Amino acid sequence: MDHSHQNNQTPFWKSPSGLAFLVAALVGGFYLITEHKAHLYGVLPYLFLLACPLMHIFMHRGHHHGEERDNNNRSARDHASAEGRERE
Repeated sequence: MDHSHQNNQTPFWKSPSGLAFLVAALVGGFYLITEHKAHLYGVLPYLFLLACPLMHIFMHRGHHHGEERDNNNRSARDHASAEGRERE
């Protein structure tokens, strides 16, 4: 049995339709920036406010997940050092 799976498909962004979408998005973005600067500048403060909680969520990956690991490591170290003291 040969279970090897070869994926010979090209990624979407390298396909002709993906490249067409990318070019259309770039052209649309260019015209959006050049023709609607006032609208974009009005939204800019809200984008900064939205970026703060998003960065907090994605950069910290939630709260208190590392404390449990640290407490387990501390208790294991404390336990090992207490056993070492008992042996002396």
